[in-house]
Amino acid sequence: MGSVDSPKAPAEVVALAYQDPHQKHAKFQSKSFKVVLVAMDCLFLGMQPVLVHMSKNSHGSYSFNPVSVNFMVEMAKTIFALATLLIFGTGRAGRPMYLSIKAFIVDAHHNRLLAIPAGLYALNNYLKFMMQLFFRPTTTKMLGNLKIFTIAMLMRAVMKRHFNIIQWEALFLLVAGITVNQLSSHCPGGAGSSEADVPLLTAALCTLATVTVPSAASVYNEFALKKHMDTSVHLQNFFLYFYGAVFNLGGLIAVSWWKGQTVSEMFAGQSYVTYMLIANNAAQGILSSFFYKFADTILK
Repeated sequence: MGSVDSPKAPAEVVALAYQDPHQKHAKFQSKSFKVVLVAMDCLFLGMQPVLVHMSKNSHGSYSFNPVSVNFMVEMAKTIFALATLLIFGTGRAGRPMYLSIKAFIVDAHHNRLLAIPAGLYALNNYLKFMMQLFFRPTTTKMLGNLKIFTIAMLMRAVMKRHFNIIQWEALFLLVAGITVNQLSSHCPGGAGSSEADVPLLTAALCTLATVTVPSAASVYNEFALKKHMDTSVHLQNFFLYFYGAVFNLGGLIAVSWWKGQTVSEMFAGQSYVTYMLIANNAAQGILSSFFYKFADTILK
């Protein structure tokens, strides 16, 4: 009896048929992890401008000092990161950095690149408060989304990341949509007429800073985290937050000296909304590190 030749299956089908079930499960877990990251990030990012707006007093300003809030956020993240190190370990051999000053110095030097995004984030966190003194929460959020285009440019230049034509079109549509929305909202009788009295130079500088500072911080943060993929993300998180706490402490001391106040007086005027804002910003900051380590800045 003659043999019947069966049609050859495509290479992709063969590879899929003989794929390790553990690899399939790992891919599913990876996708599920990213979906959870995106969902939680949308929640925290959406709450941030709303809570900042709610924390303003009847005069449209803040009863507390934003620098003190940013410092408390970084301290909360640092304590959380230290707790994760105590639970999961540092991910390397030898004495952990929280039991040895020498090990702490070695790890701090190994993760020194994270000091740059930490400083930029400290500046950006203060800019978030300043923006809402001039713009509504929705306007602040939409203008902040312009940083996606800047991030793409920086990732192309710094990390040599390539984007296809569809991705570039999506970025262009995002920028165009934000531009059209802002132009229509500032037409006579538009929804943004209450912002018409904002000085043009102030609005331009705030927008420029809001677009460039967090973009540079995000791209460099991803670069620094992925430069040492063998380093535990918990250890990297600790030093990112530790450096951020140091920068914010320096800002806190400088502002208190400039205003002639004690450091303790800088924490006055906070309310339960302020504490909700601190918790939200801390959670959002912790989540961001996992984006930069295991996904990328554009997804963020």
